Amino acid sequence: MIRPASVSRLAIAVALAAALAACGDKKEEAKAPAAPTAAEAMAFVADAEARLETDREYAARAAWVQANFVTVDTSFLAARADEASTALSMELAKDAARFNEVEVDAETRRKLEIMKQGLTIPAPSDPALASELATIKADLDSMYATGKYCKEDGTCLNDRDIIRIMANSRDPEELKDVWAGWRQVSAPMKDKYARMVELANAGSRDLGFADTGALWRSGYDMPADDFTAETERLWGQVKPLYQSLQCHVRAKLSDYYGSRTMPQDGTIPAHLLGNVWAQQWGEIFDLVATGDADPGYDLTALLNEKGYDAMKIAETGEQFFTSLGIPELPETFWERSLITKPRDRDVQCHASAWDITTSDVRIKMCTEVTGEDFRTMHHELGHIFYYTNYAPQSILFRGGAHDGFHEAIGDAVALSTTPAYLVELGLLDKEPDASADTGLLLKQALDKVAFLPFGLMVDRWRWGVFNGEIAPDQYNTAWWKLRRQYQGLSAPVERTEADFDPGAKYHIPGNTPYTRYFLAHILQFQLYKAACEQAGFEGPLHRCSFYGNKEVGEKLKAMLAMGASKPWPDALEAFTGTRQMDASAVLAYFAPLKEWLDEQNKDRTCGWE
Repeated sequence: MIRPASVSRLAIAVALAAALAACGDKKEEAKAPAAPTAAEAMAFVADAEARLETDREYAARAAWVQANFVTVDTSFLAARADEASTALSMELAKDAARFNEVEVDAETRRKLEIMKQGLTIPAPSDPALASELATIKADLDSMYATGKYCKEDGTCLNDRDIIRIMANSRDPEELKDVWAGWRQVSAPMKDKYARMVELANAGSRDLGFADTGALWRSGYDMPADDFTAETERLWGQVKPLYQSLQCHVRAKLSDYYGSRTMPQDGTIPAHLLGNVWAQQWGEIFDLVATGDADPGYDLTALLNEKGYDAMKIAETGEQFFTSLGIPELPETFWERSLITKPRDRDVQCHASAWDITTSDVRIKMCTEVTGEDFRTMHHELGHIFYYTNYAPQSILFRGGAHDGFHEAIGDAVALSTTPAYLVELGLLDKEPDASADTGLLLKQALDKVAFLPFGLMVDRWRWGVFNGEIAPDQYNTAWWKLRRQYQGLSAPVERTEADFDPGAKYHIPGNTPYTRYFLAHILQFQLYKAACEQAGFEGPLHRCSFYGNKEVGEKLKAMLAMGASKPWPDALEAFTGTRQMDASAVLAYFAPLKEWLDEQNKDRTCGWE
């Protein structure tokens, strides 16, 4: 039995405990942060924009120096700058997530979302792990930039040397040797790459994404899974055209090299396609064209005959854009760009466009006097003029409507470098007869259509790596499974998991998302067709040039100036009048070629297992 005194003491104790607990609750309530407000969100965005402006210039200059003077020291400095920049981006991304449930205006909301999605390879919160990630990224970049295949005779070949041999040699043994030799450069990257994936995924999870692939797919104004389906829809539109091209190319290579060089499963050995990555096949045009597929001219020969050099190619590319009424580039572009390869140092020769600041834009490109580099220059200048047109936007809106837009602009212009345009430049005296159209279209298809499945499968591989479906001990096996599935290609020599063939492509160690290039190869035709319609062109689509058309230029400037300030369907609609990406323009452009290919293939067995 409990005595009354005990009851009293117990009651007092309970009451005291309750009072203390209530006090504690009030203290906890006092400590709890107030819910963020719209005003705080706007203040945060303004502060973030100011900090990003300062950081971005420093990081860009450090990266520029490292790309143009590849040494241990510049790689170290670039890694430190990248580490600081990534840390700032991570900080802002996490702070932006605080305002997920706050009602703000559309512009502020878009800026908050862009901050959360802005990192390609996000770092973990742990400073030590973030530092490790920055070092791995710089190491991978340098391993590619300085990579060389050294043969038994002591001859060492860099990527440019390999590219040149793959384009010009017709010796299958030499091609096989340099193809496999270049992949010796990437094999040592594998463990570093696998560790980088672990660290990047940790950083992505800190931002609320399932993995880094999900983060990448979130930047297209639609759910990540919907974006995957959208790319498959676009691929489905163009797949029959690619299959016809692959069948014809395989048959002609079999004729040239002998049927025993071709696997029995319908694939093409990847070393026979004129490109070290077999991503574009234009260099083997002479092997796959027939007598009625003569394009009528050789652009590389024309450029050399007319005395073009690297600078003249760059000036000609600028001239196309200014002919549309777009202002010319600042003088600093010509003073600070790297347009030819230096003789005295290692540089990253992979062509790229840079916006160091809104008034300091540059190209880094080891330009050679070839038709390919003539078109590449137009492509890179598309980036540059995008930069200059959206320069007045907030730093958070200085980007393409989506990343495929950034790649598509210059290529849409390059499609307009038709024979009629070459006549305007004085490179041709007159346009070739219409009988040459098959050759012109085949030449284009070997670059544009052949690229489409490669542009898709690179990130299909990475998305599988990031989400764990492809483990490190299956990296190479999965890579070749996808190359077979999408491209109908096979490796010319045995590949094992001791190899890391994905790393032989710059964009893998360089961590550049690749689906943008697939989208660009769809969008460039959609934009080009719209420009031709605006210009009032009548005739076969592939013969249109909108060079010098100011009406096209006005609409183009309006779209470019939007940057990333609006959802990409708004930007697409501003120029094309439609809000959906559509590959029907690709099919319209190549319609005469598809008919020709089907005629060539009528007695052949097409497809691959």
